[in-house]
Amino acid sequence: MAGHSKFKNIMHRKGAQDKKRSATFSKLSREITVAAKMGMPDPDMNPRLRLAVNAAKAQSMPKDNIQRAIDKATQAGGEDYEEIRYEGYGPGGVAIIVEALTDNRNRTATNVRTAFSKNGGNLGASGAVSHGFDRMGLITYPAGAGDADSIFEAALEAGAEDVASNEDEHEIWTAMDALHEVAKALETKLGEADSAKLAWKPQTTVEVDENNAASLLKLVDALEDDDDVQTVWGNYEVSEDVLEKLG
Repeated sequence: MAGHSKFKNIMHRKGAQDKKRSATFSKLSREITVAAKMGMPDPDMNPRLRLAVNAAKAQSMPKDNIQRAIDKATQAGGEDYEEIRYEGYGPGGVAIIVEALTDNRNRTATNVRTAFSKNGGNLGASGAVSHGFDRMGLITYPAGAGDADSIFEAALEAGAEDVASNEDEHEIWTAMDALHEVAKALETKLGEADSAKLAWKPQTTVEVDENNAASLLKLVDALEDDDDVQTVWGNYEVSEDVLEKLG
């Protein structure tokens, strides 16, 4: 289980999926509203909004919910969300980046700090760990979209920089400013992606042992369960053996 994959850590949990789904819709709605507010409320004219809408569709979010989130951006007196990044260390010295969209900076900072301190981590200053990551575009497709060779070939032709395939999905990495163009080119060949977003790719990864893995996963869970937190990135690797032992 790699720390740069948004939904990978859901696999080690049992139950609470409905609650998770509701929280996921809430986070997707927030991103759609912010994207629509920052540019045109038309996905065809606004690359960030288009990616947000596609991500929502990939999670089977109803069309009505998507439209409501876009409409919120043009309503007077709607919530104003601020993008904030937090950086810190988890158990075993793992580097963690937390991306949030919040209408209350103090609340979010307190919640994030508490999650770190209660689960064996330390919140650092801005820039504490991001120097160990590259800011890139990440497009994911399910394993069923094609075999590793055909996905690699399609990604290369579309202008991607790297591809990593496993039994669950294909991760296609692009230059930060090429994300929208590559995603659009791939869509004509492979259909809509599961997700397409800006991501933090670790330059090196840390293998986490069984002693630290349980605390680390609790920390990631605590962060992801916060309504204001959009995404949690890390430079950790947790082996299948350790995941099985943790149940």
